[in-house]
Amino acid sequence: LFNHESPRRGETFVTRKITRALGRMKHGLQEKLYLGNLDSKRDWGFAGDYVEAMWLMLQAKEPDDFVIATGETHSVQEFLELAADHAGIELQGRVELDPRYLRPAEVDLLLGDATKAREKLGWKPKVTFPELVEKMVDADMELAAREKRAQG
Repeated sequence: LFNHESPRRGETFVTRKITRALGRMKHGLQEKLYLGNLDSKRDWGFAGDYVEAMWLMLQAKEPDDFVIATGETHSVQEFLELAADHAGIELQGRVELDPRYLRPAEVDLLLGDATKAREKLGWKPKVTFPELVEKMVDADMELAAREKRAQG
């Protein structure tokens, strides 16, 4: 399974760190977002689509190994910009690079080929990258709104 994301993703993972911070910024609960390598590229898919792929694997007559991925790659910068656009947040002066978040053995590009899953299982991802980003931003906007209300 390549990177599979959803609003339930842990807040220490970069995608969720971004959407959580944007939600908090929108509601005045956070000023800045600190990130590492913005050029890193990943094959991000929606966790719900990947659950469907696992279910299809379990239905197969014979066990087999499959790569579950979207076959698309997007940079952290791309994710950040798309999320900020959807949230209606201007990033200028609000994002800082922090060397603490740079990985010494960073893999620059992760890209999967799910051809076998498509051909043998009939599986393909349904949620597009922009839709995934929007789902995550929307969920964290709501979470931040609840957090703001709880503060009074």
